[in-house]
Amino acid sequence: MLSIVFYLHLYLLEDFFPSEQIVASQVKTTTEVEKKELPKIEIPREGLTTFIGKDAAYVEEQLGKPERIDPSAYDYDWWIYKKGLSEYIQVGIANNKVVTLYAIGQDVNITPFKIGEKVENLYANQSIESNINVEYQGNTYRFELTEDDLNTQPLVQIGSSYAQIFLDKFDGTVSSVRFVDAETLIKQQPYELVYLGELLEASPIDAEKAKAISSGESKQIFDISNMMRVRHNLKSLEWDEKTSEVALAHSVDMFESQEFSHTSKKNGELSDRLEAGEVFYQLAGENIAANYADAPAVMEGWLNSKSHRETLLNGEFTHLGVGVYQLHYTQNFIQKW
Repeated sequence: MLSIVFYLHLYLLEDFFPSEQIVASQVKTTTEVEKKELPKIEIPREGLTTFIGKDAAYVEEQLGKPERIDPSAYDYDWWIYKKGLSEYIQVGIANNKVVTLYAIGQDVNITPFKIGEKVENLYANQSIESNINVEYQGNTYRFELTEDDLNTQPLVQIGSSYAQIFLDKFDGTVSSVRFVDAETLIKQQPYELVYLGELLEASPIDAEKAKAISSGESKQIFDISNMMRVRHNLKSLEWDEKTSEVALAHSVDMFESQEFSHTSKKNGELSDRLEAGEVFYQLAGENIAANYADAPAVMEGWLNSKSHRETLLNGEFTHLGVGVYQLHYTQNFIQKW
Protein backbone atom coordinates (compact mmCIF):
# COMPACT_ATOMS: atom_id res chain seq x y z
CA MET A 1 0.00 0.00 0.00
CA LEU A 2 2.65 2.53 0.97
CA SER A 3 4.82 1.73 -2.02
CA ILE A 4 1.91 2.37 -4.37
CA VAL A 5 1.11 5.67 -2.67
CA PHE A 6 4.77 6.67 -2.85
CA TYR A 7 4.80 5.84 -6.56
CA LEU A 8 1.81 8.10 -7.10
CA HIS A 9 3.60 10.91 -5.31
CA LEU A 10 6.51 10.56 -7.72
CA TYR A 11 4.43 11.52 -10.73
CA LEU A 12 2.24 14.07 -8.96
CA LEU A 13 4.99 16.39 -7.74
CA GLU A 14 4.74 18.61 -10.81
CA ASP A 15 3.64 22.04 -9.55
CA PHE A 16 0.68 23.42 -11.43
CA PHE A 17 0.62 27.21 -11.32
CA PRO A 18 -0.99 28.00 -14.69
CA SER A 19 0.87 30.64 -16.66
CA GLU A 20 -2.36 31.90 -18.18
CA GLN A 21 -3.84 33.05 -14.89
CA ILE A 22 -4.05 36.84 -14.56
CA VAL A 23 -1.84 38.60 -12.03
CA ALA A 24 -1.49 42.33 -11.48
CA SER A 25 1.49 42.68 -13.82
CA GLN A 26 -0.48 41.11 -16.67
CA VAL A 27 -3.35 43.62 -16.58
CA LYS A 28 -2.18 46.78 -18.30
CA THR A 29 -3.68 50.16 -19.05
CA THR A 30 -2.91 51.84 -22.31
CA THR A 31 -3.67 55.11 -24.08
CA GLU A 32 -4.50 53.24 -27.28
CA VAL A 33 -6.08 49.86 -27.89
CA GLU A 34 -5.87 48.73 -31.49
CA LYS A 35 -9.36 48.15 -32.82
CA LYS A 36 -9.75 45.29 -35.26
CA GLU A 37 -13.19 44.27 -36.37
CA LEU A 38 -13.47 40.49 -36.14
CA PRO A 39 -16.08 38.41 -37.92
CA LYS A 40 -18.94 37.50 -35.58
CA ILE A 41 -20.50 34.07 -35.54
CA GLU A 42 -24.22 34.30 -36.18
CA ILE A 43 -26.24 33.46 -33.08
CA PRO A 44 -27.81 30.00 -33.50
CA ARG A 45 -31.57 29.64 -33.12
CA GLU A 46 -31.25 26.67 -30.81
CA GLY A 47 -29.06 25.28 -28.08
CA LEU A 48 -27.43 26.66 -24.97
CA THR A 49 -25.78 29.50 -26.89
CA THR A 50 -29.17 31.21 -26.99
CA PHE A 51 -29.44 31.36 -23.17
CA ILE A 52 -27.13 34.38 -22.68
CA GLY A 53 -29.24 37.42 -21.84
CA LYS A 54 -32.43 35.42 -21.24
CA ASP A 55 -34.24 35.62 -17.91
CA ALA A 56 -34.40 32.98 -15.18
CA ALA A 57 -37.94 32.00 -16.16
CA TYR A 58 -36.68 31.00 -19.60
CA VAL A 59 -34.02 28.78 -18.02
CA GLU A 60 -36.63 26.99 -15.90
CA GLU A 61 -38.88 26.61 -18.92
CA GLN A 62 -36.08 24.95 -20.89
CA LEU A 63 -34.23 23.00 -18.19
CA GLY A 64 -36.58 22.83 -15.21
CA LYS A 65 -35.68 23.53 -11.59
CA PRO A 66 -31.94 23.38 -10.86
CA GLU A 67 -30.61 20.56 -8.71
CA ARG A 68 -28.96 23.20 -6.53
CA ILE A 69 -27.80 26.82 -6.64
CA ASP A 70 -24.16 27.62 -5.87
CA PRO A 71 -22.83 31.16 -5.37
CA SER A 72 -19.85 32.35 -7.41
CA ALA A 73 -17.13 34.93 -6.90
CA TYR A 74 -18.28 36.97 -9.90
CA ASP A 75 -21.65 38.47 -8.88
CA TYR A 76 -23.81 35.65 -10.23
CA ASP A 77 -25.18 32.35 -8.92
CA TRP A 78 -24.62 29.03 -10.63
CA TRP A 79 -27.78 27.04 -11.31
CA ILE A 80 -26.61 23.42 -11.50
CA TYR A 81 -28.21 20.92 -13.88
CA LYS A 82 -27.07 17.28 -13.96
CA LYS A 83 -28.72 15.18 -16.65
CA GLY A 84 -27.16 11.82 -15.84
CA LEU A 85 -23.58 11.36 -16.99
CA SER A 86 -24.01 12.67 -20.51
CA GLU A 87 -25.16 16.23 -19.84
CA TYR A 88 -23.95 18.68 -17.20
CA ILE A 89 -24.77 22.40 -17.26
CA GLN A 90 -23.98 25.35 -14.99
CA VAL A 91 -26.06 28.44 -15.72
CA GLY A 92 -24.78 31.71 -14.22
CA ILE A 93 -27.61 34.09 -13.30
CA ALA A 94 -27.24 37.69 -12.09
CA ASN A 95 -30.12 40.14 -11.62
CA ASN A 96 -32.48 37.51 -13.04
CA LYS A 97 -30.51 37.27 -16.32
CA VAL A 98 -28.18 34.60 -17.73
CA VAL A 99 -24.68 36.09 -17.90
CA THR A 100 -22.65 32.90 -18.39
CA LEU A 101 -23.09 29.18 -18.95
CA TYR A 102 -20.73 26.20 -18.76
CA ALA A 103 -21.60 22.90 -20.45
CA ILE A 104 -19.93 19.50 -20.76
CA GLY A 105 -21.18 16.07 -21.83
CA GLN A 106 -21.88 14.28 -25.08
CA ASP A 107 -25.57 15.26 -25.15
CA VAL A 108 -25.34 19.02 -24.51
CA ASN A 109 -26.43 21.20 -27.42
CA ILE A 110 -23.74 23.86 -27.78
CA THR A 111 -24.38 24.76 -31.43
CA PRO A 112 -22.38 25.95 -33.38
CA PHE A 113 -19.87 23.80 -31.51
CA LYS A 114 -20.01 20.16 -30.47
CA ILE A 115 -18.44 18.25 -27.60
CA GLY A 116 -15.93 15.80 -29.06
CA GLU A 117 -15.51 17.82 -32.26
CA LYS A 118 -12.02 17.54 -33.72
CA VAL A 119 -9.86 20.63 -33.24
CA GLU A 120 -9.00 20.77 -36.94
CA ASN A 121 -12.70 20.98 -37.79
CA LEU A 122 -13.19 23.73 -35.22
CA TYR A 123 -10.40 25.82 -36.69
CA ALA A 124 -11.63 25.18 -40.23
CA ASN A 125 -15.15 26.41 -39.41
CA GLN A 126 -14.43 29.24 -36.92
CA SER A 127 -12.33 32.39 -37.03
CA ILE A 128 -9.86 31.96 -34.15
CA GLU A 129 -7.88 35.11 -33.33
CA SER A 130 -5.12 35.84 -30.80
CA ASN A 131 -6.50 39.31 -29.92
CA ILE A 132 -10.14 39.88 -28.99
CA ASN A 133 -11.45 43.42 -28.50
CA VAL A 134 -14.42 44.00 -26.21
CA GLU A 135 -16.35 47.27 -26.01
CA TYR A 136 -18.34 47.80 -22.83
CA GLN A 137 -19.90 50.98 -21.38
CA GLY A 138 -17.53 53.27 -23.27
CA ASN A 139 -14.42 51.32 -22.25
CA THR A 140 -12.21 49.23 -24.53
CA TYR A 141 -10.64 45.94 -23.46
CA ARG A 142 -8.29 43.72 -25.45
CA PHE A 143 -7.74 40.12 -24.45
CA GLU A 144 -4.42 38.81 -25.74
CA LEU A 145 -4.34 35.03 -26.10
CA THR A 146 -1.03 33.19 -25.85
CA GLU A 147 -0.15 30.22 -28.03
CA ASP A 148 -1.11 27.95 -25.14
CA ASP A 149 -4.48 29.73 -24.86
CA LEU A 150 -5.13 29.17 -28.56
CA ASN A 151 -4.35 25.47 -28.14
CA THR A 152 -6.43 24.94 -25.00
CA GLN A 153 -9.03 27.71 -24.56
CA PRO A 154 -9.60 29.91 -27.63
CA LEU A 155 -12.15 32.70 -27.42
CA VAL A 156 -14.64 33.60 -30.15
CA GLN A 157 -17.39 36.20 -30.41
CA ILE A 158 -20.98 35.13 -31.01
CA GLY A 159 -23.18 38.15 -31.58
CA SER A 160 -22.70 40.37 -28.53
CA SER A 161 -21.48 37.51 -26.29
CA TYR A 162 -18.44 35.22 -26.28
CA ALA A 163 -17.57 31.54 -26.21
CA GLN A 164 -14.53 30.18 -24.39
CA ILE A 165 -13.93 26.80 -26.01
CA PHE A 166 -12.02 24.37 -23.80
CA LEU A 167 -9.94 21.92 -25.84
CA ASP A 168 -8.51 18.57 -24.79
CA LYS A 169 -5.03 18.91 -26.25
CA PHE A 170 -4.25 15.21 -25.76
CA ASP A 171 -7.33 13.98 -27.64
CA GLY A 172 -7.45 16.96 -29.98
CA THR A 173 -11.17 17.52 -29.35
CA VAL A 174 -13.58 20.04 -27.83
CA SER A 175 -13.90 19.20 -24.12
CA SER A 176 -16.46 21.78 -22.97
CA VAL A 177 -17.57 25.35 -23.55
CA ARG A 178 -18.29 28.45 -21.51
CA PHE A 179 -20.62 31.11 -22.95
CA VAL A 180 -20.29 34.52 -21.32
CA ASP A 181 -21.44 38.12 -21.72
CA ALA A 182 -18.98 41.01 -22.00
CA GLU A 183 -19.27 42.26 -18.41
CA THR A 184 -18.64 38.84 -16.87
CA LEU A 185 -15.76 38.09 -19.24
CA ILE A 186 -14.05 41.34 -18.18
CA LYS A 187 -14.56 40.58 -14.49
CA GLN A 188 -13.10 37.07 -14.81
CA GLN A 189 -10.09 38.07 -16.94
CA PRO A 190 -9.23 34.57 -18.21
CA TYR A 191 -6.52 35.95 -20.53
CA GLU A 192 -3.91 38.70 -20.49
CA LEU A 193 -5.75 41.99 -20.62
CA VAL A 194 -4.97 45.46 -21.94
CA TYR A 195 -7.66 48.08 -21.34
CA LEU A 196 -8.52 51.72 -21.92
CA GLY A 197 -10.92 53.18 -19.38
CA GLU A 198 -12.22 51.55 -16.22
CA LEU A 199 -11.33 48.00 -15.14
CA LEU A 200 -14.41 46.10 -14.00
CA GLU A 201 -14.01 43.98 -10.89
CA ALA A 202 -16.30 41.62 -9.00
CA SER A 203 -17.85 42.74 -5.72
CA PRO A 204 -15.97 42.00 -2.46
CA ILE A 205 -16.79 38.67 -0.79
CA ASP A 206 -17.25 38.21 2.95
CA ALA A 207 -16.10 35.11 4.84
CA GLU A 208 -19.51 33.46 4.92
CA LYS A 209 -20.00 33.76 1.16
CA ALA A 210 -16.42 32.63 0.49
CA LYS A 211 -17.13 29.44 2.42
CA ALA A 212 -20.32 28.83 0.43
CA ILE A 213 -18.48 29.43 -2.86
CA SER A 214 -15.76 26.93 -1.90
CA SER A 215 -18.34 24.32 -0.92
CA GLY A 216 -20.14 24.72 -4.23
CA GLU A 217 -16.91 24.54 -6.22
CA SER A 218 -15.96 21.29 -4.46
CA LYS A 219 -19.23 19.72 -5.65
CA GLN A 220 -18.77 21.12 -9.15
CA ILE A 221 -15.26 19.66 -9.37
CA PHE A 222 -16.65 16.29 -8.31
CA ASP A 223 -19.41 16.46 -10.93
CA ILE A 224 -17.13 17.58 -13.76
CA SER A 225 -14.53 14.95 -12.82
CA ASN A 226 -17.11 12.24 -13.38
CA MET A 227 -18.22 13.77 -16.68
CA MET A 228 -14.61 13.63 -17.90
CA ARG A 229 -14.10 10.08 -16.68
CA VAL A 230 -17.27 8.79 -18.34
CA ARG A 231 -16.24 10.48 -21.60
CA HIS A 232 -13.07 8.39 -21.45
CA ASN A 233 -15.02 5.17 -20.77
CA LEU A 234 -14.19 5.02 -17.07
CA LYS A 235 -16.49 4.38 -14.13
CA SER A 236 -17.71 7.41 -12.22
CA LEU A 237 -16.37 7.99 -8.71
CA GLU A 238 -18.29 8.12 -5.45
CA TRP A 239 -18.02 11.06 -3.06
CA ASP A 240 -16.10 10.27 0.13
CA GLU A 241 -16.70 12.70 2.98
CA LYS A 242 -13.65 11.82 5.09
CA THR A 243 -11.39 12.13 2.08
CA SER A 244 -12.96 15.50 1.30
CA GLU A 245 -12.12 16.71 4.79
CA VAL A 246 -8.49 15.71 4.22
CA ALA A 247 -8.48 17.51 0.85
CA LEU A 248 -9.98 20.67 2.33
CA ALA A 249 -7.44 20.68 5.16
CA HIS A 250 -4.63 20.53 2.60
CA SER A 251 -6.05 23.45 0.59
CA VAL A 252 -6.31 25.49 3.79
CA ASP A 253 -2.75 24.52 4.73
CA MET A 254 -1.38 25.53 1.31
CA PHE A 255 -3.12 28.92 1.55
CA GLU A 256 -2.00 29.64 5.11
CA SER A 257 1.58 28.41 4.65
CA GLN A 258 1.90 29.82 1.11
CA GLU A 259 3.56 26.51 0.25
CA PHE A 260 2.17 24.98 -2.96
CA SER A 261 3.14 21.35 -2.56
CA HIS A 262 1.91 17.79 -2.08
CA THR A 263 4.07 17.70 1.06
CA SER A 264 2.91 19.71 4.07
CA LYS A 265 5.49 20.78 6.65
CA LYS A 266 2.77 20.47 9.27
CA ASN A 267 0.78 17.44 8.07
CA GLY A 268 3.19 15.44 5.94
CA GLU A 269 2.62 13.44 2.77
CA LEU A 270 -0.73 12.39 1.33
CA SER A 271 -0.44 9.02 3.06
CA ASP A 272 0.17 10.75 6.41
CA ARG A 273 -2.83 13.02 5.94
CA LEU A 274 -5.16 10.19 4.92
CA GLU A 275 -4.06 8.11 7.89
CA ALA A 276 -4.64 11.02 10.29
CA GLY A 277 -8.09 11.50 8.72
CA GLU A 278 -8.91 7.80 9.30
CA VAL A 279 -9.34 7.19 5.58
CA PHE A 280 -8.85 3.52 4.72
CA TYR A 281 -7.75 2.86 1.16
CA GLN A 282 -5.76 0.58 -1.11
CA LEU A 283 -4.50 3.19 -3.58
CA ALA A 284 -4.40 6.99 -3.41
CA GLY A 285 -3.46 9.98 -5.55
CA GLU A 286 -3.71 13.75 -5.40
CA ASN A 287 -4.13 16.73 -7.73
CA ILE A 288 -3.57 20.30 -6.55
CA ALA A 289 -3.88 23.69 -8.24
CA ALA A 290 -4.03 27.37 -7.32
CA ASN A 291 -5.33 30.68 -8.67
CA TYR A 292 -7.84 29.36 -11.17
CA ALA A 293 -11.03 31.40 -11.52
CA ASP A 294 -13.44 28.59 -10.69
CA ALA A 295 -14.22 24.87 -10.88
CA PRO A 296 -14.66 24.57 -14.68
CA ALA A 297 -11.37 26.39 -15.27
CA VAL A 298 -9.34 24.25 -12.88
CA MET A 299 -10.86 21.01 -14.21
CA GLU A 300 -9.92 21.84 -17.80
CA GLY A 301 -6.45 22.80 -16.56
CA TRP A 302 -5.96 19.44 -14.84
CA LEU A 303 -7.20 17.61 -17.92
CA ASN A 304 -4.51 19.27 -20.04
CA SER A 305 -1.63 18.51 -17.66
CA LYS A 306 -0.15 15.04 -18.28
CA SER A 307 0.44 13.98 -14.67
CA HIS A 308 -2.81 15.42 -13.35
CA ARG A 309 -4.72 13.88 -16.24
CA GLU A 310 -3.26 10.46 -15.43
CA THR A 311 -4.59 10.76 -11.90
CA LEU A 312 -7.99 12.11 -12.94
CA LEU A 313 -8.41 9.32 -15.50
CA ASN A 314 -6.97 6.47 -13.42
CA GLY A 315 -9.48 3.62 -13.72
CA GLU A 316 -8.44 2.03 -10.42
CA PHE A 317 -9.81 4.81 -8.22
CA THR A 318 -13.30 4.36 -6.79
CA HIS A 319 -13.85 7.44 -4.59
CA LEU A 320 -13.01 11.13 -4.63
CA GLY A 321 -12.76 13.87 -2.04
CA VAL A 322 -12.44 17.54 -2.99
CA GLY A 323 -11.48 20.57 -0.92
CA VAL A 324 -11.40 24.22 -2.09
CA TYR A 325 -10.19 27.21 -0.09
CA GLN A 326 -9.24 30.70 -1.28
CA LEU A 327 -8.46 29.63 -4.86
CA HIS A 328 -6.49 26.60 -3.66
CA TYR A 329 -7.83 23.31 -4.99
CA THR A 330 -7.17 19.73 -3.86
CA GLN A 331 -8.50 16.46 -5.26
CA ASN A 332 -7.80 13.31 -3.26
CA PHE A 333 -8.54 10.06 -5.12
CA ILE A 334 -8.67 6.70 -3.35
CA GLN A 335 -9.40 3.08 -4.15
CA LYS A 336 -11.31 1.34 -1.42
CA TRP A 337 -11.01 -2.35 -0.71
